Amino acid sequence: MQRKTRQRSAIRRAFEQAARPMGPTEILEAAKEELPRLGIATVYRSIKDLVDEGWLKVVELPGAPSRYEVAGKDHHHHFHCQACDKVFEVEDCPGSLQDLTPEGFELDTHEIILYGTCRSCVGAA
Repeated sequence: MQRKTRQRSAIRRAFEQAARPMGPTEILEAAKEELPRLGIATVYRSIKDLVDEGWLKVVELPGAPSRYEVAGKDHHHHFHCQACDKVFEVEDCPGSLQDLTPEGFELDTHEIILYGTCRSCVGAA
Protein backbone atom coordinates (compact mmCIF):
# COMPACT_ATOMS: atom_id res chain seq x y z
CA MET A 1 0.00 0.00 0.00
CA GLN A 2 1.26 3.43 -0.91
CA ARG A 3 1.63 6.14 1.67
CA LYS A 4 -1.18 8.62 2.08
CA THR A 5 -0.36 12.06 0.70
CA ARG A 6 -2.29 15.33 0.43
CA GLN A 7 -2.17 15.00 -3.35
CA ARG A 8 -3.59 11.49 -3.40
CA SER A 9 -6.28 12.48 -0.89
CA ALA A 10 -7.29 15.43 -3.08
CA ILE A 11 -7.49 13.16 -6.11
CA ARG A 12 -9.66 10.66 -4.22
CA ARG A 13 -11.99 13.47 -3.13
CA ALA A 14 -12.17 14.72 -6.73
CA PHE A 15 -13.44 11.30 -7.82
CA GLU A 16 -15.90 11.07 -4.95
CA GLN A 17 -17.32 14.51 -5.71
CA ALA A 18 -17.51 14.01 -9.48
CA ALA A 19 -19.09 10.54 -9.14
CA ARG A 20 -18.21 9.72 -12.76
CA PRO A 21 -15.26 8.49 -14.79
CA MET A 22 -12.57 11.10 -15.46
CA GLY A 23 -9.42 11.46 -17.52
CA PRO A 24 -6.13 12.79 -16.15
CA THR A 25 -6.73 16.43 -17.13
CA GLU A 26 -10.23 16.37 -15.60
CA ILE A 27 -8.77 14.88 -12.43
CA LEU A 28 -6.10 17.60 -12.37
CA GLU A 29 -8.67 20.38 -12.78
CA ALA A 30 -10.92 18.98 -10.05
CA ALA A 31 -8.12 18.30 -7.56
CA LYS A 32 -6.52 21.72 -8.19
CA GLU A 33 -9.52 23.32 -6.48
CA GLU A 34 -8.07 21.87 -3.27
CA LEU A 35 -4.36 21.89 -4.19
CA PRO A 36 -3.70 24.67 -6.74
CA ARG A 37 -0.05 23.67 -7.25
CA LEU A 38 -0.84 20.05 -8.15
CA GLY A 39 0.89 18.94 -11.37
CA ILE A 40 -0.09 16.51 -14.09
CA ALA A 41 2.89 14.22 -13.39
CA THR A 42 1.66 13.73 -9.82
CA VAL A 43 -1.82 12.97 -11.16
CA TYR A 44 -0.45 10.27 -13.49
CA ARG A 45 1.63 8.71 -10.68
CA SER A 46 -1.36 8.76 -8.35
CA ILE A 47 -3.64 7.21 -10.98
CA LYS A 48 -1.14 4.37 -11.47
CA ASP A 49 -0.84 3.81 -7.73
CA LEU A 50 -4.62 3.95 -7.17
CA VAL A 51 -5.21 1.46 -10.01
CA ASP A 52 -2.49 -0.83 -8.61
CA GLU A 53 -4.13 -0.63 -5.16
CA GLY A 54 -7.52 -1.50 -6.67
CA TRP A 55 -9.15 1.79 -5.64
CA LEU A 56 -9.51 2.93 -9.28
CA LYS A 57 -10.28 0.95 -12.41
CA VAL A 58 -9.69 1.81 -16.04
CA VAL A 59 -12.67 2.70 -18.25
CA GLU A 60 -11.87 2.03 -21.90
CA LEU A 61 -14.00 3.60 -24.62
CA PRO A 62 -13.34 2.84 -28.29
CA GLY A 63 -11.29 5.60 -29.93
CA ALA A 64 -10.99 7.61 -26.71
CA PRO A 65 -8.26 8.00 -24.10
CA SER A 66 -8.58 5.97 -20.91
CA ARG A 67 -10.67 7.29 -18.10
CA TYR A 68 -10.76 6.09 -14.51
CA GLU A 69 -13.51 5.47 -12.00
CA VAL A 70 -13.73 4.29 -8.42
CA ALA A 71 -13.59 0.48 -8.37
CA GLY A 72 -15.99 -1.86 -6.65
CA LYS A 73 -19.24 -0.54 -8.08
CA ASP A 74 -22.04 -2.75 -9.29
CA HIS A 75 -22.21 -3.61 -13.00
CA HIS A 76 -23.04 -0.50 -15.00
CA HIS A 77 -22.53 1.12 -18.39
CA HIS A 78 -21.40 4.51 -19.67
CA PHE A 79 -22.70 7.54 -21.57
CA HIS A 80 -20.12 9.53 -23.57
CA CYS A 81 -21.10 13.13 -24.32
CA GLN A 82 -19.89 13.98 -27.80
CA ALA A 83 -20.11 17.71 -27.12
CA CYS A 84 -17.98 18.05 -23.95
CA ASP A 85 -16.25 14.62 -24.08
CA LYS A 86 -17.23 13.79 -20.48
CA VAL A 87 -18.24 10.26 -19.52
CA PHE A 88 -21.09 9.47 -17.14
CA GLU A 89 -22.25 6.29 -15.46
CA VAL A 90 -25.49 4.62 -16.55
CA GLU A 91 -26.91 2.46 -13.77
CA ASP A 92 -29.50 0.59 -15.82
CA CYS A 93 -28.62 -2.56 -17.72
CA PRO A 94 -30.73 -4.55 -20.17
CA GLY A 95 -29.59 -7.73 -18.42
CA SER A 96 -28.41 -10.84 -20.15
CA LEU A 97 -27.53 -10.39 -23.81
CA GLN A 98 -27.21 -14.13 -24.42
CA ASP A 99 -30.00 -13.90 -27.04
CA LEU A 100 -27.75 -11.63 -29.13
CA THR A 101 -24.79 -13.99 -28.87
CA PRO A 102 -24.18 -16.15 -31.96
CA GLU A 103 -25.31 -19.75 -31.65
CA GLY A 104 -22.72 -21.94 -29.96
CA PHE A 105 -20.89 -18.97 -28.41
CA GLU A 106 -20.65 -18.39 -24.68
CA LEU A 107 -21.09 -14.82 -23.38
CA ASP A 108 -18.90 -13.85 -20.43
CA THR A 109 -19.63 -10.14 -20.00
CA HIS A 110 -20.73 -7.05 -21.90
CA GLU A 111 -20.22 -3.29 -21.98
CA ILE A 112 -22.69 -0.85 -23.46
CA ILE A 113 -21.64 2.69 -24.31
CA LEU A 114 -24.26 5.28 -25.14
CA TYR A 115 -23.23 8.31 -27.20
CA GLY A 116 -25.03 11.63 -27.31
CA THR A 117 -25.22 14.98 -25.56
CA CYS A 118 -25.28 15.39 -21.78
CA ARG A 119 -27.80 17.54 -19.91
CA SER A 120 -25.35 20.45 -19.46
CA CYS A 121 -24.48 20.57 -23.14
CA VAL A 122 -28.12 20.25 -24.22
CA GLY A 123 -28.98 23.20 -21.94
CA ALA A 124 -26.11 25.26 -23.33
CA ALA A 125 -27.21 24.75 -26.94
